[in-house]
Amino acid sequence: MAKGESKKAKKAESKPKGEKKKKAKIKIDASNGFDTLAKLADHPLVTDLLAVGAMAAVAAIAEQGVASKTGQQAAEGSRKAVKAAGKAAAAAIGQRLLKEVGGLGAKVAKKA
Repeated sequence: MAKGESKKAKKAESKPKGEKKKKAKIKIDASNGFDTLAKLADHPLVTDLLAVGAMAAVAAIAEQGVASKTGQQAAEGSRKAVKAAGKAAAAAIGQRLLKEVGGLGAKVAKKA
């Protein structure tokens, strides 16, 4: 076969120009996703993690508030307070997760 013949054969197999390729539609059930999220939020570990993070964030903001009264500028102080709150919350949640995972590892090791 020559190169020209193979190209013609491929063109003959393709669909006509007027016919469009149908896309598969995926139906997403929003209520199922919401139910799953609600069940996850009801889990005791998730609520505990949120509480730990919130307490750490509030403590960091309070600490920055005391520092701002001693002479920092307001805009710079609030920006630093938000950053400190985020870092404190992330650190507290990470420590709590490590504590939970470490506790699970010890329980599994005892059973084995």
